[in-house]
Formats: sequence, C-alpha cells, structure tokens
Amino acid sequence: MLDVRRMRVLREVATQGSFSAAAEALSYTQSAVSQQIAALEREVGTTLVERSARGVRLTDAGQALVKHTESVLANLAEAEAELEAIAGVRGGRVRLATFPSAGSAIVPQAIATFNGRHPGVELSLTEAEPDESLPRLKAGELELALIHAPSLDDELLAGIETELLLEDPYFAVLPKDHGLAAKTKVRLKDLSGDPWISATAACPCSGQVLRACSLAGFEPHVAFESDDFATVQGLVAAGVGVALIPDLGFATLRDDIEIRPLSGEVPVRYVMAATLSGYRSPATEAMLGVLRDTTGSYRSAWRELSVAS
Repeated sequence: MLDVRRMRVLREVATQGSFSAAAEALSYTQSAVSQQIAALEREVGTTLVERSARGVRLTDAGQALVKHTESVLANLAEAEAELEAIAGVRGGRVRLATFPSAGSAIVPQAIATFNGRHPGVELSLTEAEPDESLPRLKAGELELALIHAPSLDDELLAGIETELLLEDPYFAVLPKDHGLAAKTKVRLKDLSGDPWISATAACPCSGQVLRACSLAGFEPHVAFESDDFATVQGLVAAGVGVALIPDLGFATLRDDIEIRPLSGEVPVRYVMAATLSGYRSPATEAMLGVLRDTTGSYRSAWRELSVAS
C-alpha cells in the first residue's frame, strides 16, 4: 500500500520544482525529502523523479501518481472534516425506533430539542414494538430504540445495553357513570365483574395487564381489543368496558372518562433506551442525553390536570 505521507512529499516536489524548495515548504531537510522520494519509488517499482543539473522533472509515472495524490489528499481532508463534525455532533446520523405511546408522548419533544441543538445530524424515526426494534438494532439498522419492559426475554436483550428512562405506571380508566368513579383510588379486584378493553395478545401490554388481574385474583372478561390507547379511551367513554392504561397513554386525554390510581400493587412499565453494547457515536450519546432530559420532565396530560385541580 502506498504511503500517503510520501505521496504528499512527491506532490510538493512537483509543485516547488526542486527538492530544496519542497524541503523548505514541508519543514524537512533536503536529505529527508530525497529519502522519502526514493522510498516511494521502491514502493511503486519505477522512477518517479528524474534529477538533472537544471532541477527535477516528474516522469510519466510521477505525473500520474501526483494526479491521484490530489484526489487522495482531498478525500482524506473531507474524511477528517466529517469525523471532526461527528465528534462535535455537527454531523452523523441517528436512526431511532420507538413504541407507539412513547412516540406520541415523549419523542416529538425530544426530536425538536435534538434538531435545535444538532441541526447537522441526520435524524430519522420509525415506529416499532421492542420485539421488532431490538433485532433491527442488532442488525445495524438502528442506533437507538425506545423499548418497554417487563415482557422482554433474555434472547432479545443479548448484546443490548439498556438505560432506564421512565417508570410508567398503569391507571384504571372508567366510564363517567361507573360505580367506582367517585373513589379516589380503585382496587383492581373491584373491576373483576366488568367487561374489559385490552390490548391484543400480540401486544406486550396485554400480558402485563392479564398478570396484574391474575395477581388480584381474577381473569378479566375481555370484550374488546385495541392496541391504540386513544381507541381504548373512546370505548371506555362509550361505556362498553373498563381498562388499564399506562401514563404514557394519556398524552392526549378525553374529558368524558374517569382516571383513577390503583391501590395495592400497581403494574408498571419500565421505559428504556436500548443501544448495542460497546461503542456509541457522539450523535447517539447526544440523543440519549436529550431523551433523559425529556423523560425527566415529562408529565402526561392527566397528571398535569390532576396537579392543577
């Protein structure tokens, strides 16, 4: 492989027209320049510079190599500038995946903040549950994924580094005219006789709700299924059932439902940032910092309303 430093010396000799002038421009000795050219000629296996009493002249091979040297040095300069930009978070990219409720509650503000701080970074977003986003993270298709647990097995998490960002407790969601709507807290077992609105079996939240009900001593009668929390709120508002919704599900809030904290053991989702174990780019680290700030100050519409009242 050709030595780029020696190629740079050859270009300087071609530009200056002599070894002595090239040595002065490079702050080398003339002997050092001569040694670098001789070593380069040995690398390429041919004469690059012809020496005479009138100075030096590049051979055809020397001229060809100088032409390529210009391109090589330009590409190296561009690479150095790009790496400096990435290190200063003025470049690079972050491909982010999020599960839906975090996508509506947390991610929009995080993206706006990140873009304001680092406009030169290419940021993209895709929506995916953890069982889809984690394999994509391992395949190198993502730099960062927002996931939630429990419900993730060890195989999915192998080779993944996680950071807890937010605890996301569940709340009981009741129709306005429900018999327990007047209470400040609701016992889960008191909802055992109601029809339930739950996530589909494919959604990780479904298993967590069913486990919570089982611990309370009953199996809920699931009358309707939806993975969209806005739809769940609408069904509750229509009076066709009750539900459990995590706090992130109240990014938007209807005024025709009642939300109550649960007494006793409360099911909680743990919202985490997932990255590949090992190296993280400066841009990815910066996005993690923004997500920490955003989740640290997040309050759902319902929490804001309950504090105000």
